[in-house]
Amino acid sequence: MSNNLQPSGTDDTSFAQPLYTPIKRRSFFMYAGATAGATALVLAGCSKDSDPGTSTNNLVSVGSGDFGVLNYAYALEQLEAAFYTTLRDGTYYKGLGATSAEKMILDDLYYHEVIHREFFKAALGTNAIKALTPNFTAIDFTSRTSVLGAAKSFEDLGVSAYNGAGQYITSPAYLALAGKIVSVEARHAAIIRDLVTEASFVGNDVLTLTTASNSSVATNNAPANSSLERAMAPTEVVAMANKFLAEGSMLDVSLLK
Repeated sequence: MSNNLQPSGTDDTSFAQPLYTPIKRRSFFMYAGATAGATALVLAGCSKDSDPGTSTNNLVSVGSGDFGVLNYAYALEQLEAAFYTTLRDGTYYKGLGATSAEKMILDDLYYHEVIHREFFKAALGTNAIKALTPNFTAIDFTSRTSVLGAAKSFEDLGVSAYNGAGQYITSPAYLALAGKIVSVEARHAAIIRDLVTEASFVGNDVLTLTTASNSSVATNNAPANSSLERAMAPTEVVAMANKFLAEGSMLDVSLLK
């Protein structure tokens, strides 16, 4: 992948901005209600596990324990929020009709991901990892195919990440919170996959579809006659996520156990 982290036509400041650009006040309060109570719960209940920070190998460690999982989620939400913010500056998005369904869907996803990012940032407080810098040079923001393909990858990855991280959460409150957020992320994934290819949201690439006759090929310990969303271990997730993060912002999840 190219080491050029700056898209053409932008300066360093404007490129970094998507990671921490606040949403408009009116829009924030429109979406914030769903997470306000949860934010108070996490702020009241967090206890320190290990300090997140930058590892000696120039990777950003998310830490360990419940805080580590929250920082892991925060990192992924930063990446998704940055992607949708950058998307809105691209010619593909700007070419959409103001009232088109596709534009409204992308707007909703933008607001959701930004509020998720801000939620984790507020909940973690001084224990949060730093603001990460993206590397989106592999994405062509002028192309519908490239943008929706990237959105599909990010949303599918987010769902699999939450599913895989649940086992590392010790607090029932945090586990319930993660379950609520992943349900939103799954809806994101479904609508994006439908924009790419109609009715693909139940594809076997994201669900483990098993029956009595094919249970021998089931993954993730799925029983026969069941359909389970696939889960990915943190190491698998960051191997993909780090491709879209700049040097010094790539993630280390080795302490999540």
